[in-house]
Amino acid sequence: MIQCWRLDDDRQSLVLASYNDRLAEVVYWGPHLAEDEDLTTLYHAYAIDVTGGMLDANPELSLCPEATRTFPGQPGLILRAKDGTPLLPKFCFAKADSGPDSLTLTYTDEVNALTYTAQFAINRRTHIIEARATLEAVDPVHLHWLSAPVFPAPQLSDEMIDVAGRWCGEFQLNRTPWSAGIRYRENRTGRTGHEHFPGLIVPCRGATNVQGHAYAFHYGWSGGHRMVAEELPDGRRQIQFGHAARVESAPQTRFETAPLYAVFSDDGINGCAVAFQRHTRDEIVQFPDPNRTRPVHFNCWEAVYFDHNLPELKDIATRAAKLGAERFVLDDGWFGGRDDDTRALSDWEVDPRKYPDGLTPLIDHVHGLGMTFGIWFEPEMINPDSDIHRAHPDWALGAEDQTLGRNQKALNMALPEVQAFLFDRISKVLRDNAIDYIKWDHNRVLPMPDAAQTRGSYQLIDRLQEAFPQVEIESCASGGGRIDFGILKRTHRVWLSDSNDALERLRMQHNAAIFLPMAVTGSHVGPRTCHTSGRVLDIRFRAWVAAQRHMGFEMDPRELTEVEAEVLTDVTAWWKSNRDWMLRADILRLDSADPAMIAEQQLAEGGGKFIVFAGKADTSRQISPRPLRLTRLTPNAKYRIELVNRDDATALSRGDQAIKTTPLELSGTYLMSHGLTLPWSFPETMWVIEGTRI
Repeated sequence: MIQCWRLDDDRQSLVLASYNDRLAEVVYWGPHLAEDEDLTTLYHAYAIDVTGGMLDANPELSLCPEATRTFPGQPGLILRAKDGTPLLPKFCFAKADSGPDSLTLTYTDEVNALTYTAQFAINRRTHIIEARATLEAVDPVHLHWLSAPVFPAPQLSDEMIDVAGRWCGEFQLNRTPWSAGIRYRENRTGRTGHEHFPGLIVPCRGATNVQGHAYAFHYGWSGGHRMVAEELPDGRRQIQFGHAARVESAPQTRFETAPLYAVFSDDGINGCAVAFQRHTRDEIVQFPDPNRTRPVHFNCWEAVYFDHNLPELKDIATRAAKLGAERFVLDDGWFGGRDDDTRALSDWEVDPRKYPDGLTPLIDHVHGLGMTFGIWFEPEMINPDSDIHRAHPDWALGAEDQTLGRNQKALNMALPEVQAFLFDRISKVLRDNAIDYIKWDHNRVLPMPDAAQTRGSYQLIDRLQEAFPQVEIESCASGGGRIDFGILKRTHRVWLSDSNDALERLRMQHNAAIFLPMAVTGSHVGPRTCHTSGRVLDIRFRAWVAAQRHMGFEMDPRELTEVEAEVLTDVTAWWKSNRDWMLRADILRLDSADPAMIAEQQLAEGGGKFIVFAGKADTSRQISPRPLRLTRLTPNAKYRIELVNRDDATALSRGDQAIKTTPLELSGTYLMSHGLTLPWSFPETMWVIEGTRI
């Protein structure tokens, strides 16, 4: 007996089939199929041949490949009975529940008293497929590994692209050729991690940013995770994502994966990126007020660090407001005896030495300047030199002699008493002060991976959001160490990196746009000399790179010259005048003919306007700039093209190009096939081009 199911939107179809009540497998995922497609025939057509040296039939590459079915690759489930005996489940079909855009398949193993459930939902507007797996047991069992529902990878793909990184160097793309065996990546740091963002792109042969077929995945979990991309001996390929192995320390009767977000694109990697951007912004993030304009931030960290002085902070706030800031964020150093990073973390009481009258005088001053007020917390961490650690050393996670990170340990967030303490301390600060924003940090990896830690953090954030629904939260973890759709269900902004080096940011933002929209991606104008790289960059480049995303400043404004202050004020004013439509624009990575140029096109809803940011990251190999092709324009429409920052052209840009002096009217066909020819420029500069459909 063959059973078939399908989920569709106007771009893609996902077809699952099951033979003889076995676990279903994905037998088709790609461009939208005709409504009258015979799915049983499709199932038969999908089957691969058998030849010498093989079994007499091919084991299914199912939603949860089973070792007991002689599957030749990595199984989707590994578990043991409570006494340690390995279990080898063999699931049989129990029921299917389907809706217009959802499907739930339930399977049971009566011998081991287990139930496996795979859930799928497709979003017709964003094109994202959400899949998750659940395992239930009558008696408690130990879980080693449970994959989210397994997807096949395309045969016409030569490589996979996953995401690596480090502190101050997040979102670096790795390209790995497909070959026999597995690409196995596992993050066991206990948080999402700089090292391996839980995402994967599988482009088909010939795909680029703007054309071709591509598939992409993201695992929405803030703890450690595991990815398996495997090519079987018969040539089939599978993609598995789940929690890192062995992170459930105790036997339980129920386990559930985080959602796996998957998408097919017939429009290159940008098709995947736009799907993730829209889904994140409109379906994942729950803004307290979706109509609230995203404010320009000022964060005081790189201006004062731990040296909090009320008159200085007031002066800095006044200068930031004059530059265009609309939210002032008080960073680390406001509590306890916090003069450096060795003490007081977890005490969370305003330091009376620095703020003898509390935070009210500073908050009143900030409000008087027309800015709102935000504050920094690092709730999940604790210094050994703190009142709370001295009172409750048992609240720390891990061994007593563990290696510290930034002079701190992690609190055990699975303990109800820890959650209650943190809720009370944070709530008091929020109740006593007019605070509408929290920068929530997480500055060290955990001493051991533990899924209960992540669930505990989720519970605390959820409780605080229920109590203070108007407070926005930014996820920071030494920069980009905790960015994923799991934390973004509970927060409203991410700090992409601790590096304010605009050149590094240009690269990171370009790659992160495959998954993240402008609305949630914080980007700040750093100091003239970057504190993390030592690089000295012009204010124009720093300002325009920050203007690509949710803009802010993070430097001492007292260092600015008159010219620098004028440039920053002008760019900030430009961002404010465009932010509302840019908030909902699609960020499209452009295929640049010049490797030195990192370029993107932000296209408004409806396609009526766009911005191109063309950042020059290096010296070009040729003398003159190569034309830059745009994308997703209307071919027969005319567009008014204007170089926003034409005055930034240097004396070495000596030609009489019309774009340097006047707007141009060009067709979509020309802009997409020949491309836009820009003026010559130095490295570490940015051209900004506005386009309007006439």
